[in-house]
Amino acid sequence: MARPNILFYFTDQQRWDTIGCYGQSLQITPNLDRLAELGTVFTEAYTPQPVCGPCRAIFQTGLYPTQTGCFKNGISLPGEVKTVAQYMEEAGYDCAYVGKWHLASDDADSIRPEADYRTDPIPLEKRGGYKGFWRVADVLEFTSHGYDGYVYDEEGNKCEFQGYRADCITDYGLEYLEQREEKDKPFFLTISHIEPHHQNDRRHYEGPEGSRETFRDYSLPGDLKALGGNAKEEYPDYLGCCKSLDDNLGRIILKLKEKGLYDNTVIIYASDHGSHFQTRNKDKHLNGGDDYKRSCHSACLHVPLIISGPGFHGGKRVGELVSTVSLPKTILSAAGIDIGDKMAGEDLHTLVEGECEGRVNEVFAQISESRVGRCIRTEDYLFSVYAPGKNGFEYADSEEYVPDFLYDLKKDPYELCNLAEDADYRLIMEELALRLKAQMVLAGEKEPIIRIE
Repeated sequence: MARPNILFYFTDQQRWDTIGCYGQSLQITPNLDRLAELGTVFTEAYTPQPVCGPCRAIFQTGLYPTQTGCFKNGISLPGEVKTVAQYMEEAGYDCAYVGKWHLASDDADSIRPEADYRTDPIPLEKRGGYKGFWRVADVLEFTSHGYDGYVYDEEGNKCEFQGYRADCITDYGLEYLEQREEKDKPFFLTISHIEPHHQNDRRHYEGPEGSRETFRDYSLPGDLKALGGNAKEEYPDYLGCCKSLDDNLGRIILKLKEKGLYDNTVIIYASDHGSHFQTRNKDKHLNGGDDYKRSCHSACLHVPLIISGPGFHGGKRVGELVSTVSLPKTILSAAGIDIGDKMAGEDLHTLVEGECEGRVNEVFAQISESRVGRCIRTEDYLFSVYAPGKNGFEYADSEEYVPDFLYDLKKDPYELCNLAEDADYRLIMEELALRLKAQMVLAGEKEPIIRIE
């Protein structure tokens, strides 16, 4: 069989529990659920960095933010780091990108009158190796709202759109599939949606018109029900965004089938991070109290991950803990590219095939902006540390950390009871601290001190 096409369809700030195959009771994701029945569902997938820019840097490089330098928003992808697109192009793939990029603009751009890549066209050298079809805005929430906006094409021309944003971004993906010129090549297409991320300047999730009525009978997840935040007001629109993403995935699948491409296309559905709906980080007053994600809690880290197509058939459910730091290596492996240990993570296809011998079942995450933080999650516990006195917007890492929280996940699945000061859990916390330090070293960090008083 010819090398597979690969479609990476990823969303922004989508919780795992918005999807039917993860337990959502409302009819939000029928297309994705059908895909899951045919493919593979990773039930315990976690992001390694719950902030937009840093996570996107991971998706493009397979390296942790502290390795690329992209530890917070507003740091562009370094040109010397080899990207997934560059590997794919070398292997003969036609690479295309649609939607939100968030890896071209530096904080300094905002004071440079000649170019602010957040809202201006992104030059070729800042596109991470994508040389072909390109319908992109760097910070899409700055160039659009839930309805209407603009992106730029590969020539730097402004492409204005009217209508619901997720529909219009998908239209560009359909345009690529319809008009792609090098039909003799396999393709690697990324569709990077901003939904269901809240619209920053309006401080509101902007679902399609009518979402509040359509999804008025929602049931809040346990953590949001217990902790409050702004979920009661925002959840119906949030679900409306998620339903639109699913509708648009269905449009893409129909086009793949129409073009005879579906059977030989690996479809990867994931999100960069989740949303805690202003229930965590309350003491940080981040962005005027407008934080949704910069925490090690599962509301932020637990994400959907569904892969279907060649190598991922069979309606399997993988329950091992996995990190989406593994997606670049998995994408390259699906294309027949073995990059060895040049990227972090694992080839998830080997896990699907049941090759688990010697595998450590835990995941690791780095936190920035709200704090300089790190965490480790095992089957039983979630342990998080932070660097006291260090601003998460200024420092990428630290030589010293102290406990932030510890949760016994079997007893406390919604992470409501912090056990970091419970003497009965001291030995467990000390063991987790050792495992956390080992993960930090694997991620290219120097081994720190974790002080447990």
